[in-house]
Amino acid sequence: MSVTLSATLAANEEIARRQHAGERVLNLAFGEAGLPVHPSLVERLARAAGRNGYGPVAGMAVLREAAAGYWERRGLPTDPETVVCGPGSKPLLYGLLLAIGGDVVLPMPSWVSYAAQTELAGARPLLIPAPPGEGGVPDPELVVPAVLHARSQGREVRSLVVTLPDNPSGRLAAKDTIKEIARIARALDLTIISDEIYRDLVHLPEEDFLSPADVAPERTVVTSGLSKSLALGGWRIGVARVPSAELRARLLAVASEIWSSPATPVQEAAAYAYTEPPELVERIDRSRLLHGTVARAVHARLVRAGVTVHAPQGGFYLYPDFTGLPGGFATSAGLAAFLLDRHGVGVLPGDAFGDDPAALRVRVATSLLYGETAERRLAALEARDPLGLPWIAASLDHLDQALDGLNSVRPAARAPRRTDLSALPAAG
Repeated sequence: MSVTLSATLAANEEIARRQHAGERVLNLAFGEAGLPVHPSLVERLARAAGRNGYGPVAGMAVLREAAAGYWERRGLPTDPETVVCGPGSKPLLYGLLLAIGGDVVLPMPSWVSYAAQTELAGARPLLIPAPPGEGGVPDPELVVPAVLHARSQGREVRSLVVTLPDNPSGRLAAKDTIKEIARIARALDLTIISDEIYRDLVHLPEEDFLSPADVAPERTVVTSGLSKSLALGGWRIGVARVPSAELRARLLAVASEIWSSPATPVQEAAAYAYTEPPELVERIDRSRLLHGTVARAVHARLVRAGVTVHAPQGGFYLYPDFTGLPGGFATSAGLAAFLLDRHGVGVLPGDAFGDDPAALRVRVATSLLYGETAERRLAALEARDPLGLPWIAASLDHLDQALDGLNSVRPAARAPRRTDLSALPAAG
């Protein structure tokens, strides 16, 4: 099996290279939260910096208790003994795939690492389109025949992954869809892995959020972390709520051989974060408002340019479809390459997310529009009108110019000038 660098990381490194060379590039390719660390978390990390010993494989008791309280406050009764902590939700997801085994049902499109991790675990992904207008969940009507067919071919299909809200689409699956997925998972004896790392970034409070763990707690693993809600991606900390002692034991066995234990100083800071003190609740509230405001502004510009795209509901992503624009492209990779080379706009082609390469869909991430310095990002977070800040306004103007150029260019001029993103390493 050939494994390549994650498409998101590859694209981000290419954009960074161009920016370092002096090119003006609008980075809409990388899903980093793009905000400063809250000072209270910096303080707690520094205070614990001297703690350099190995800790429990499952994570420190104080962190597991705090994570259990976090889920309790969201209506999911959680025993700290069912919680496993790891160096980011990404390793936890991989550990779960190893611990569960078998092939994995994935929504299409879905986050680039799901399919890649499935293959690393020696299994195969079973990609099923999301319901129209939704994202992060395979269409329930298609799951049963796909799984039964795969099993008739001798494949062991044991798990199903959902993302709530979704990366790459920014959409939140409907409650009825989640209920039906839970019913089908019971009927097919599938373990559900519910990646809820964007849960606290659902844009509008009135949006209904339902976790599969609310409906099928006996077979649902919930994973989360602080990389999105509190912009702690580089700190690498994640938590998982595991439904059975047997699965938890298998996950801990995997963890003991891969990461031994999460970094103790980071666990100390994360334990404080998961108690949800007022200053961090306020920070997440402000972040949610900023993410939603800027994502909706980008959505409005895409719609104005004639692009088909659903409104974002959570996180900082959109998944526009450029089909029908003048000139056309053969692949989403060709479209992404043109946007980068001709207009200095970096996006990720849909085929990186398991989509049909010929479908002209790309993922747009809006979270790096807040500024290139910590001061600007903090100003964006605190602004009553972040869209009025000159650097954000300039980025939106840059996008407008690229969309105008895309609409006006003739087909013969659409060949990429330098780098075809299809040549970049792809995940999955």
